Amino acid sequence: MINVKNLYHSYTNDENYAVEDISFKIEQGEVFGFLGPSGAGKSTTQQILIGLLALQQGEASIGGYDIKKPKEELFNLIGVSFEHPNVYKKLSGLENLEFYKKMFSVETEDSMKLLRMVGLESAANKKAGGYSKGMLQRLVFARSMINNPKIWFLDEPTSGLDPNTASEIKKIIRKKNDEGTTIFLTTHNMYIADELCDRIAFINEGKIELIDSPRNLKLKYGEKLVKIEYKENEKIKKESLSMINDEDKKKLNKLINEGKIETMHSQEATLEEIFIKVTGRGLK
Repeated sequence: MINVKNLYHSYTNDENYAVEDISFKIEQGEVFGFLGPSGAGKSTTQQILIGLLALQQGEASIGGYDIKKPKEELFNLIGVSFEHPNVYKKLSGLENLEFYKKMFSVETEDSMKLLRMVGLESAANKKAGGYSKGMLQRLVFARSMINNPKIWFLDEPTSGLDPNTASEIKKIIRKKNDEGTTIFLTTHNMYIADELCDRIAFINEGKIELIDSPRNLKLKYGEKLVKIEYKENEKIKKESLSMINDEDKKKLNKLINEGKIETMHSQEATLEEIFIKVTGRGLK
């Protein structure tokens, strides 16, 4: 659904690249995550793909449409939820959606249904200028679904949201993906990337360092350890045991057979730990 080849972009029109020679493919129905810190090139890549930035060098297509020659059909195909809300503050939430849906030549969703989905039904007739930051974020998210997009660009979709609201947003994302929507997710939040993405790309200083599934990355870079708490002489002891070392495996089996283990957890690397290992820097 998305094909990017040898993409470059410079804001200063020289060799100081914000995005440098990146290539990737996203299959239909896939949730593909761009994981990296602020300034890594995530939003630049997204803005090129959705037409907010001109394609300077390289090739890119979405749903078979060359983004160098965008057609109306391409914009009917995509939905975009921006990290920084860009709505008409003097219009109500409902009026914002009603105005936006007129830009499309395909069947659109019911505006009130979308506001209900994101918990804004009671504020539908309130001017967006009176919305909180989280409400504005939800309005932009709702707006991105107005044309039933086949390809959905999400830039930090849970940023600034409380845990309950973020959970509801993730449920909507999963549901849309289950219905076949292809999703391009840009984030520095390792948890949402781990939860939602089929594959992720680590992008750092404008370059893609690697692309793989979260599971494969954790298996490749994680340590094969089990962290346990067990009772011995009426005291709780904590220990990390290797799942490879023969002596550790014998001890673990012995503790299991004796019924002494209180808690047991496999130790896998987090995406942030892997990112640091691969790039030498954190995700903040």
